[in-house]
Amino acid sequence: MMKKPKIKRKDLLYPELSYQIIGILFDVYNRLGPKYQERYYQKAVASVLKSTGLSFREQIAVNLNFQGDEVAKGFIDFIIEDKIILEIKTGERFLKSNISQVYSYLKITNLKLGILANFTPRGLQFRRIVNLNNS
Repeated sequence: MMKKPKIKRKDLLYPELSYQIIGILFDVYNRLGPKYQERYYQKAVASVLKSTGLSFREQIAVNLNFQGDEVAKGFIDFIIEDKIILEIKTGERFLKSNISQVYSYLKITNLKLGILANFTPRGLQFRRIVNLNNS
């Protein structure tokens, strides 16, 4: 009988789901490799997500309203299991604007955790972003 691995950190949000998503990202990167457009990685991730049976929505429109006026709008790449935002990027490194974008989406949706994935020529990078205003 195989024992389930123990997770040492108790402060991580949704650790099992996070690890599963990150595993999917590495699987996509390992199979596709570098230098594709962002939308191709998104389609590949969606394909793998479908095969896992995880519930997810993609390209979700979000709007930020202030005093009745729409002040910003965007599209979230994925919301997985109604818990985690996954945003896909391509480029050499994370940009501050990428991190700010995910944090904004977390605040707008009132979700707690986002994963920012960057498919770079040197490999996959990812960052977990926590919505500290949602406790």
